[in-house]
Amino acid sequence: MAARQSAPVLGATCNGNSDAGAAAGRPHHLTLTIGYRYQSSARHFVGTVEQKQREINHNQIENDYHLFDVAVEYQLAPRWSLMGSLPIVKGRRDQLYNPRGIYHVSGIGDATIGARTWLFRPPTESGGNVGIGMSLKMPTGKCDSKDHAIAANGQAILATADQSLQAGDCGWGFALDTQAYKPIWKKTLLYFSGAYLFNPEDTNGVNTFRTRKGETVMSVTDQYLFRGGVSHAVPKIRGLQASIGGRIEGVPVRDAFGSSNGFRRPGYAISVDPGFSYSRSRYSFSMNIPWAVERNRRRSVSDIANGIHGDAAFADYAIVTSFTRFF
Repeated sequence: MAARQSAPVLGATCNGNSDAGAAAGRPHHLTLTIGYRYQSSARHFVGTVEQKQREINHNQIENDYHLFDVAVEYQLAPRWSLMGSLPIVKGRRDQLYNPRGIYHVSGIGDATIGARTWLFRPPTESGGNVGIGMSLKMPTGKCDSKDHAIAANGQAILATADQSLQAGDCGWGFALDTQAYKPIWKKTLLYFSGAYLFNPEDTNGVNTFRTRKGETVMSVTDQYLFRGGVSHAVPKIRGLQASIGGRIEGVPVRDAFGSSNGFRRPGYAISVDPGFSYSRSRYSFSMNIPWAVERNRRRSVSDIANGIHGDAAFADYAIVTSFTRFF
């Protein structure tokens, strides 16, 4: 249930580090960010109801997921920049139903290129700003990775890995993102960032090994991720900020554009999102550990057509880090 599209990292102009903020805002300078996300999903939900019998009966599906993201941003002018990112995925799935097996998938994901602008020329008199970005998502990631498995008749086969492990979705799309911040009191500020990935294509033709009507091939889904909260400078430690906020991410039942056929697991997770960031000179590091407080596996288009309500595995928490170097 994790969104592959990352929310933008808050700009250096709002982290209280004048050296990094100046480097990020000057034309013809480059910013390199390496992000990492880890989560393990094993608790199954139908709607908001946890299927605790899965764990009792030892038939839950377990996913371990690592997502690296290498992003660059080139400053054209104080308000305008070009950006690009390339995700790298590594995943493992212990699947007990047919075709059963332990699936391993790794490879590059779907790359994006685009542009971002600040609504107000930084630095602003108020100390706050709003940024808006738009990017093209390209199908550079493989969407039909396979691994060895065992079919229902006991025969060893090479089977397509589950949709949740695939590095890409084989569809063209575009993403809108935003980030905003505003000081509210002394060294405290409000922040918000989010991204929505629009995937107009319907399905990608990749076999799911499912037999229900409408579930034989994978859907190419929209994704979203939004987070916001409050951040405060830690006293006596220059460049260190602690934050607390909320986070919601997921996959909608129906895409904003185009049809929504094929197999998908729509739903969302809402999390409490504590974290910290530390900036020194031209370097910045951040870590957040969102803890889920609500998980909801919604009914998909195929679920509604078949009169069922499928389940999905969610993680209790995730580890999200980023390292940034300003050139």
